[in-house]
This record gives sequence, C-alpha cells and structure tokens, in this order.
Amino acid sequence: MTDLTNLGVAAIRDGVRDGSFTAREVAEGFIANVSAATALNAFLVETPDHALAAADAADAARAKGETLKPLAGVPIGMKDLFCTKGVTTTAASHILGGFTPEYESTVSANLWDAGAGMLGKLNMDQFAMGSSNETSAFGNVISPWRRSDGGNAALAPGGSSGGSSAAIAARLCPAATGTDTGGSIRQPAAFTGISGIKPTYGRCSRWGTIAFASSLDQAGPMARDVRDCAIMLGAMSGFDAKDATSLDLPVPAWEAGLSSDLKGKRVGIPKEYRVDNMPPEIEALWQQGIDWLKDAGAEIVEVSLPHTKYALPAYYIIAPAEASSNLARYDGVRYGLRDLPEGANLQDMYAATRADGFGDEVKRRIMIGTYVLSAGYYDAYFTQASKIRTLIARDFEQAWAKCDVLLTPTAPSAAFALGEKSADPIAMYLNDVFTVPSSLAGLPAMSVPGGLDHAGLPLGLQIIGKPLDEQGVLNAGLALEERAGFVARAERWW
Repeated sequence: MTDLTNLGVAAIRDGVRDGSFTAREVAEGFIANVSAATALNAFLVETPDHALAAADAADAARAKGETLKPLAGVPIGMKDLFCTKGVTTTAASHILGGFTPEYESTVSANLWDAGAGMLGKLNMDQFAMGSSNETSAFGNVISPWRRSDGGNAALAPGGSSGGSSAAIAARLCPAATGTDTGGSIRQPAAFTGISGIKPTYGRCSRWGTIAFASSLDQAGPMARDVRDCAIMLGAMSGFDAKDATSLDLPVPAWEAGLSSDLKGKRVGIPKEYRVDNMPPEIEALWQQGIDWLKDAGAEIVEVSLPHTKYALPAYYIIAPAEASSNLARYDGVRYGLRDLPEGANLQDMYAATRADGFGDEVKRRIMIGTYVLSAGYYDAYFTQASKIRTLIARDFEQAWAKCDVLLTPTAPSAAFALGEKSADPIAMYLNDVFTVPSSLAGLPAMSVPGGLDHAGLPLGLQIIGKPLDEQGVLNAGLALEERAGFVARAERWW
C-alpha cells in the first residue's frame, strides 16, 4: 500500500469512501509523522485524540452505509490564529500563553462539521506579523527544504503561515488552514512548494480568528495541489451572521467547476510587477508561466497597475494602524499574561504586561500604528494611505476590462536562511511586494509551485482574480499546475 501520508485531501477522501483504507489508518500515519518531526517546530500543540475521534466517526459512518461528509477521514493542521474550543490558542505570542478558548472559530467549526479532524495547532509568526516565521514566541519554524548547492543553512518556511506550509511540505498533514493579511498564505506556499489561496475578502468568516488587521485578514486553505485547495475552501467558506464583513452569498462548487481549459480567457501581465533587480530566475519562471497559460488557450495581454509602487508603504501604514487598535485588548486584565510588579498600579501593570508579552516585531508595528493614528499625523499618513488603497483597487477594476486574471511571481526570491533578513525590517517587508496589492483590494489570489531555483528551492507563480472569481483563479492555477508538473519534495533530514 502507498504510504498514506503521501496522499492529498482528494485521494484520502476518495480512498476512505471506497474502502481502500480506513480513516483511522490515515490519522495514525499522520500522527506518527507529526511526532517524529519535532525538529521542524511546526506544531505548537498536538491533538491526536481529535484526529482519531474524527477518523473513527468517518469509519463508523461508512460501516453503516451512511453518506460521508465532504472531509470525512481527512486530518488537517490548524493555524494557531484560529480559536479552538478546549485547545490552547496563543497566536504564537507569550501574551496569550495558556489561553484556552471556550468557543470555536467559525472556520474551524465549518471544517469539523465537514468531517475533518485536527492533528494540532500550527506555529506561526506572532499575531501573524512576519514573513519568515521568526517572530513566534515559541521558536522558529524550520523549513523541511535544504539547498542542493552544498549550503546547509536552516531555511525560512515563509510567514506568517510558516507552520502550515512546513507541515504540508514535510507530509505532517495533507492540508492546513492559513490566514493572509498581505501575503501570509501565498508567500509561504511559494517557499515550500505547495499551493495556497487567499479568497475574496469576506468569503471566510473572521469570527473567532485572532485579529491582526481587520480590513485585510482573510482565512484560506493551504494544500498539496489546486484541487485540494478547492475542496478545503469549499468547506471553510460561507456566510456568518457573527461577522459583519462576511459575504452573504452561496458557496460555489469550486471542485466540480475545475477546468484547465482557458480558451477564451485573457491573462493580464502587469508591467509594474517587473521590479528593479528582479532575479533572472524569477523573470524566467514568469515567462514560463506565460507560455504555459498560452498553451492552455489563454490570450496574453499587458496591463498597467500604475499605483502598485505605493502598495507596500500604504500597507505598512494601514495594517499597523489596525493592529495597534486590535491589540489594545491585551492588557493583562481579562485573559492571557498578567505581569503585576509589587506595588504597581494599573498603568504599571498594562506597561509591564505588554512589554513582556509582545515580541519585538509586534511592538514595532503597534508603535508605527499608534504613531500614524495620532493627532497631527492621522491625515498625513493614515488618510493618505487609505486614498492610495482606493486607487490601487481602481487600478485592478480598470484592468478587468482587459483581462480575466493576472499572472505574476508570488515572491521576489526563493526561501532565504533564517536570520538572513531578520535584522532588517525593510528587507523583510519587501517579501510582500507582489502579494500586498491584491490584499489591499480584497481580491482572490493563489500561489502554485512552478519550478526550482539554481539551489533546488521552490519558486511560485501567483494568479490574481476578479472579486468573487475564485473559480477563475483555481482554473488558471490548475492550468499552471498541470504544465509545470511540479513533483519535487524536500528530502527528509529531520
């Protein structure tokens, strides 16, 4: 029998349904992999009992001849940003150390209702702030990939969903949840050779998901391939009355609608994404992606998104501003860490708790956000950034008159070594240069692996779509996936 942990979501689902293997066998295989891969530091909490209970429920339903749920028999990883009832949820921050929610996030509840089981809570950048998974209070996640050119440096799995990307690439789970504020699903997917999609803002409920930047945060799936992402997204999505930003729309049958035939579709190539000093390998992969989509029947057109150059600075004003407001709730009074020095007053407790509980990157963004929202600076910074955001969204709207989807690189480089950029916040922020514009516009966007660089590390291609056109994004992603034929995987060293 094929090692069950090499199977993806669709193959596991179908195998459990037709009796090729049991859900318990699948769960036990992944539980063993998780236990054997502590060197990657991908999981903060392991929940084998949850995964086994869901597996046993699937096997029992099949034995009774009942119709199985959409994700019956599929164990997944849950990013530690999603509140899970009775299971520690920390957002990888010391300030929430030991916090155990009494409620379930809507996204995780939807997945459990669909029959999925949870293998554990995945490590991440603290409060989803980071591009390398180096800001976690519980240590770095280490990518399962290594350079093939003799370099043996530990590599970043991307961020903030680095625990999710590393776990999938290392075969610790077939799929996982992620969240994407400025690229935190797509960039780690590109770094580790997997697929990931950020849906249209509002497709997945934010209720019960610990907030970073409320107008940008969006949950989405990460998995081995495009079909698995479509299956996961179908289970995660749906209207939620508890979330004022949730879209009251039916969930399309994305898996059933998958097609790699792009005849009649127009693919836009934004000229502003050809940034200075782009590595030749990224440029070459982008051209290869263009050729692949032509082969799928698409027409290639050049488009302009003139305000792209302002996206990154606008994002790093808007996101920290919203973070400074959202993170004000962590004060040591109601839950989480409380640092109460002897003889301290209430203000001293606030200061001590936040100083000890937040990491350096979180403090940096809170301070930036507080500054740009302060009297005398609000109009000069936040108001101007909001105007830029509107112009960026308008650029995309105008581009849709010429094309159906856009093709760009996902990230400006392959995975870098841990510690290589952590001392330079600006260099780290530049990892989001290709992903931030679509986040500001609330558009669906996906990364699929396209090939390897000179050192044998994965490189990703990004598809950006019109609002609510996840199907178009998934179909273009499938066309790339079929032609790229990406089968490379990290050689086991852990």
